[in-house]
Amino acid sequence: MSVFQRLFGGSKKGNGENISTDEAIQRLSNVEDLLNKKQIHLESQIESEKVNALSCSKQGNKRGALMALKRKKKHENVLKQIDGTLITLEIQRESLQNAKSNIDVLRVMRSAAGALKKTHDNLNVDDVHDLMDDLDEQNTLAKEIADAISAPGLSGLDQHDDADLERELEELARLDEPEEIGTLPEVPVIPTKTKVLDRKLEDFAT
Repeated sequence: MSVFQRLFGGSKKGNGENISTDEAIQRLSNVEDLLNKKQIHLESQIESEKVNALSCSKQGNKRGALMALKRKKKHENVLKQIDGTLITLEIQRESLQNAKSNIDVLRVMRSAAGALKKTHDNLNVDDVHDLMDDLDEQNTLAKEIADAISAPGLSGLDQHDDADLERELEELARLDEPEEIGTLPEVPVIPTKTKVLDRKLEDFAT
C-alpha cells in the first residue's frame, strides 16, 4: 500500500473513505511533511554520492565512481518527482482550504439571512407607515402647543402703550443724571495748633 493509500485510507481498488474537509486538509499536510523530510534525506544522499564518486575517482576506482553517479542520478530523479508531487498536494490543499472558507462564509450568510428574515417577520410595512404618521401628528401638535404658549399676547407684554413706555424711559434717564452742584461759600482758614505754637515760639525768640 502506498503512502497516499495509508494516509487517505484508500484501497487497491481506489475506493476512498468519506472524510471531512478538515480531516482531508490535515492528511494532505501530513503527506507534505513526510515528503519534505524525504526531500531532505534525498538531498543528503545526493551529496554523499558526489563525495563517494570523487573519492572513487581519485582512487582509480572508475567503476565505483560511475555507480555512485548512477545512484546520485536516481536520487535526483526521485527528488524531482517529489517536487512535482508537493506542488500538486499544495494546490489540492489550498483548494480544499478555499472551499472550506467559502462554506463557512455561506453558512454565516445563511444564518444572517435567517436572522434578518426573523426580524422582518415581526415588522409590517403598514404598521411602520402608521407609526410615522403618528409621529408626524404628534410633532405638529407639539409645535402648535409651543407656539401657543410662547405667544406674546398671553404674557401681558403688549398691554402697555409704547409712548407711555418711552416717557417712562426718559424720566428714568433724567433721574439717573448727576445733579449740578452750585458755588459753595468760601470757608475761613482756621489755624491749626501747630501753626499757633510756631508763632508763639517766634515771638519768644524775638
